[in-house]
Amino acid sequence: MSPEAIERGTEWLAKAALRPTRQRVSLAALLVGDGRDRHVTAESLHSLSRAAGETVSLATVYNTLRAFCDAGLMQEVTVDGSKSYFDTRTEDHPHFYWEDDARLTDAPAQQLQITRLPEAPAGAEITSVDVVIRLRRT
Repeated sequence: MSPEAIERGTEWLAKAALRPTRQRVSLAALLVGDGRDRHVTAESLHSLSRAAGETVSLATVYNTLRAFCDAGLMQEVTVDGSKSYFDTRTEDHPHFYWEDDARLTDAPAQQLQITRLPEAPAGAEITSVDVVIRLRRT
């Protein structure tokens, strides 16, 4: 990993006041080191980490991704109730889920129109709306 990627990852962690452990810095550098947003699974980030020569367990990757989400650095997007993707872009926005290759990408938010939501049940409030649009190649 480049020194710039490591620096960008360290700064990203500092924004959330997360302690910059070696594993966190290396995973953060892989996630935000080039300045682009990412959608990863724990497994895909683990593979990227191993390819970069890092020795981090899959359990550590899961725990680190959860810590990043809890700190507000990432958001978790669940597909099918069992497959989780982690997104470095944290503002609300829709996603495309490409069924053919199990890939998540951003969808153009400016084209989405939600004109009305159902009322929340008594004693509850709507905290967010997740939009995942499933695609299959024709």
